[in-house]
Amino acid sequence: MLNYIGEDPMTTAASTQIPGYVAGTWDIDPAHSDVSFTVRHMMVSKVRGRFGAFSGEIVTGDDLRSSTVTATIDATSIDTNNDQRDGHIRSADFFDVANHPEWTFRSTGVRADGQDHVLDGELTIKGVTKPVTLDLEVGGFGADAWGGTRAGFTATTTINRNDFGVDIAMPLDGGGMVVSDKVQITLEIQAVLRAG
Repeated sequence: MLNYIGEDPMTTAASTQIPGYVAGTWDIDPAHSDVSFTVRHMMVSKVRGRFGAFSGEIVTGDDLRSSTVTATIDATSIDTNNDQRDGHIRSADFFDVANHPEWTFRSTGVRADGQDHVLDGELTIKGVTKPVTLDLEVGGFGADAWGGTRAGFTATTTINRNDFGVDIAMPLDGGGMVVSDKVQITLEIQAVLRAG
């Protein structure tokens, strides 16, 4: 849990004024979640991809800003809707999944940004760990059809792939790159409250 010393209690109270907010431990439901990315291709359009296998735990504290997140992504599960491209991305040119099959994320804090929230953390790709900041939207909390409780979150960030050792240079003859350095990541997460 995080300790926020000297914070304005009114600000802290406001951060938990989320309808139906529930403190507890949640497991990410991969069947109802999506981990995807967008990257500019050939300088003219965008290619989208997703990961089919991932897991994680969210612990919502009594205050949202004392919450934590840990997650693991199976880098081998990359899917850009093109088998040949996916094979290249799995290779040492890009993700090198033979040596680095998993990526991990560990949060270091949740903070308010005006009326919004920001999730700070450490992302590890190809054995390289860097700080990242994600814009966080709390979708809500509610009962599901099976007697459980679910929560929804959306988080987005943009990273530079070179920072994580995915630094293949593929220049175009007329200037620019085949694949841009910047990669936008979007997480649509549904999580199930752990029983007990």
